[in-house]
Formats: sequence, C-alpha cells, structure tokens
Amino acid sequence: MFDQDKWQEILSTIKKNKLRSFLTGFSVAWGIFMLIILLGSGKGLQNGVETEFKQDAINSIWIYPGQTSIPYKGYSLGRQIKMTNNDYDEVNKNVKDLEYISARFNASWSGSISYKNEYGSFDIISCNPGCQQIENASIKEGRFINQPDIEKFRKVAIIGLKVVDALFKDSVNPIGKYLKVNGIPFEVVGVFSDPNERDMNRIYVPVSTAQKVFNGGNTIHNLSFTTTGTPEESKKLVEYLRNDFAKRHNFDPTDMQALYINNTLERYEQFQNMFKGIRIFVWIIGIGTIIAGIVGVSNIMMIVVKERTKEIGIRKAIGASPGSIISLILLESVLITSFAGYVGLVLGVGLLQLLSKAMENVPFIKDPQADFSVAIYATLLLIISGAIAGFVPANRAARIKPIIALRDE
Repeated sequence: MFDQDKWQEILSTIKKNKLRSFLTGFSVAWGIFMLIILLGSGKGLQNGVETEFKQDAINSIWIYPGQTSIPYKGYSLGRQIKMTNNDYDEVNKNVKDLEYISARFNASWSGSISYKNEYGSFDIISCNPGCQQIENASIKEGRFINQPDIEKFRKVAIIGLKVVDALFKDSVNPIGKYLKVNGIPFEVVGVFSDPNERDMNRIYVPVSTAQKVFNGGNTIHNLSFTTTGTPEESKKLVEYLRNDFAKRHNFDPTDMQALYINNTLERYEQFQNMFKGIRIFVWIIGIGTIIAGIVGVSNIMMIVVKERTKEIGIRKAIGASPGSIISLILLESVLITSFAGYVGLVLGVGLLQLLSKAMENVPFIKDPQADFSVAIYATLLLIISGAIAGFVPANRAARIKPIIALRDE
C-alpha cells in the first residue's frame, strides 16, 4: 500500500535517529506544555479573583464615612463624618440606576448568642431587605428581612448555616425559635447560605431594630447598593455621590478621607482588563516557545534532507514525482510535531489536574485548568506548525535534480 509504505519508511527513519528525533520532539512538547501550564495557571488565578468578587454583588457600591483632612467653610480638619437614615433616603430617591440598597448600623453587640443551653459568638449584621442581593445570600428556609420588619422594628433574625449547626442540635428546625442577643430575644425567620463561607457565621437583623434597641438614633455606619449602570456610568455615579454627600455633610468634595467609596464594578472591570493582558502575554510567550521548537524541527528536517540526498535522487530518477517527495518529508515533520505536542498537551493538562486538587484551599487560586477550546487550538497549531516546519526542507528536496543528487557523497 502506498500510505503503508510511506509510514513504514518514516517510522524507520525516526528509529534510526532516536536521539535526534527525541530532542526535536522534546522542544515542541515543552512549548505546548508551558503554554497549557501558563494558560491554566492564569485561568486559575482569574477564577480565584472572580470568586472573591462574587462573594458580594459585583455591581455594588459601598459608602463609608471617614474623617476630614481638609478645612472647609469654617469647619476644621479631623471632623468625623456621620451618616444618617437621611443619607439612605436621599440615595434611594436620587440614584436612577439603583437596584438594591441597604444601610448598616454597627451596634456594640457584646456577649454571646444563645439558644437554650447552646452558646456561640457570631457576627451580627443590621441591614435593610436589599442586603440579601448585595451579599449574594440565598435563603434555604423561611425568608429574609422585609420592609414591614424595618417599619415595625421587629426583633427578627436570619441566621447562617454555620449558626444553625452550632446552636440547633438534633436536627431542630430553627424557624420560629428565639435566639437571645445580649439577653434580648430575636425570632429566627430565615436560614441562609453564602458564597463566602465565613459569612455563614452571620446573623442578619433589621437595621431599624438595632438602632432602637441600642440607642443608635438614626445613625448608620455604611451604605451599600447595586447599580444597573455600566462601569463608566458607575464612575460618574461615584463622582455625583461624593459631591452630594459633601453638600449634605459640609466637607470638601476633593477630600478623599472624608468619604470612602468602594466601586466594586470598576474594580472588577480593572481586574478583567488585567487578566486579558495576562492572557495575551501568556499566548505570546507560549507561541514564542512553540516557534522555537518548530525552528528546531525545520533545521532537523534540513539535516534529514541533506543525509538522504542520494536516496531522493534515486527516487526521482525512477519516476518519483516532486509531490511524493514533499509529502514524505511533510508527513515525517507533522508526525514528530503532532505526537510530541500531544504528549506536552497531556502532561500539561495532567499537571493542572494535580495542581487543582492540591490547591483547593489556596486563596485567589481556583480550578487552574486550560479550556477545552485551548486544547483544540493547540492541536490545530501543532498540525499547521508541523506542516510549516517541514515545507521548506521538503520543497528543497523536491527541487534536487537526480543527476546532482546521485553525485552526492
């Protein structure tokens, strides 16, 4: 068979030059291996950072009062800015792209939380109904805080799964039971889970109740909301908020220490752009490494053609066409490149799988794997690269005149 004879000849040539073939294939395998590892590691880092962002809504804006650092209209520096329920109402009323909003009052929750004879120490978060979406909390049983809870100052609590495990034994359903917070009973009306495992140690209560029970008046300590606008629109919104708060609280709008605004959407966009740049850089490095391997393959095939000049001359003398000569050299080049590249691909994916299991608890690294599309592109790249690497020496072999080739020593 025509094809069988060719493959047997190619394999025979490779076996005769095992070391040379191994070194040639190694350079290609190393290039693909490094490309897969770099892409997979970059993807793992991106997944880790995105997971951290998605623990809260990625389109959220958080506002925290600070301390003035610039004198303004007779007010001295060092003045503490105090936010109130009025700030919540103004933002809720005036921000057109606002989706969900919540304020928080940080009370002095001293003492432990108890249910019957069970005690624990947990984070108590006072908030509005919109906090559920802002924190990406999902209700497992019951409900979250609602507007009637705020308006009627209800003593209700929504507890995390870890709180349930710590305080409610023997599979007791916590809904309808009463926790004691500083000796004050709060009825459990809901159980939630959260993408951030640490946040499942929380207990959410209505902000109005916290203000009333702990003599907070109308004070709030931070304000957060989600926006439906674009990243560019969110930047303009932050500028508007700073100016609006500056008018209401009498501080210089340029005083960055008077009011801290965390624009999660803008930060998320910055990280996405950074990872886009990292991916481009990795592809450049990976492809550069592969090209170095391809050049090595091409040089080796040049040597192969030189060593087989007389044999090629005999083939042409007995009627072999230039196309058959080219196909022989190309097939050998593609075989070496593709096989070596596939080995590098498999080793790279295998190592990423091991790293993925070993780094499950490493912060900011999650599931470092190469996309399936990358494997497809890498395979196509190998086939094309092998053809390119073999074409120049194959073309040179096809142009050799039989009489010259037969004279070659």
